[in-house]
Amino acid sequence: MRLFAAVLPPDPVSDELAAYVDELRKLPGAADSVRWMERDSWHFTLAFMAEVPEDVVPGLCERLERAARRTEPFALALRGGGHFGGRALWAGAGGAVAELKILAGRADAAARKAGLKMEEHRAYRPHLTLARSRGEADFRPYVEALAAFDGTPWTVPELTLVRSNLPVSGVPGERPRYEVVGRWALGGGAGGAGGGAGGLGGAG
Repeated sequence: MRLFAAVLPPDPVSDELAAYVDELRKLPGAADSVRWMERDSWHFTLAFMAEVPEDVVPGLCERLERAARRTEPFALALRGGGHFGGRALWAGAGGAVAELKILAGRADAAARKAGLKMEEHRAYRPHLTLARSRGEADFRPYVEALAAFDGTPWTVPELTLVRSNLPVSGVPGERPRYEVVGRWALGGGAGGAGGGAGGLGGAG
């Protein structure tokens, strides 16, 4: 199964960003090739694990739980944005970004210790993908508009493990479906591992 560890924005935060994205989509010159992501797929990836064998999942979950327990809840906000060339537009993070990077490092280490082969270490850049393009799109007008976006802070309560179910129907434009398969409270607080089907939903 294709898995990744993530931080999910709660519903009120996603509502705020969704209203802003609605305005972005009205900007003149929006390229036909731009494909906007559904709000229930919004997340900050901490560690992408690609294909994970079934027998590795229990050990991975145990290590992710330890990583969550070692990290105290922290304040985060959606702020500004950027783009990866002409291929992806994203919203950025503000607040305790240093703590988010620490959690990402711990999630990556948990996957490695569970025996998964991860990408080589590189600087972590937190981003929440808003849109992708099939070709080279000019995202600069969107990035300029996102510079003014400063979302309401929230306290990140948990680390989440998400399964990415790739499209199988062959229908053009079909997107991966994300399914929460585990949640662990930061700092060892209330909550814990649990499954969840369907979209990502909120983390609040």
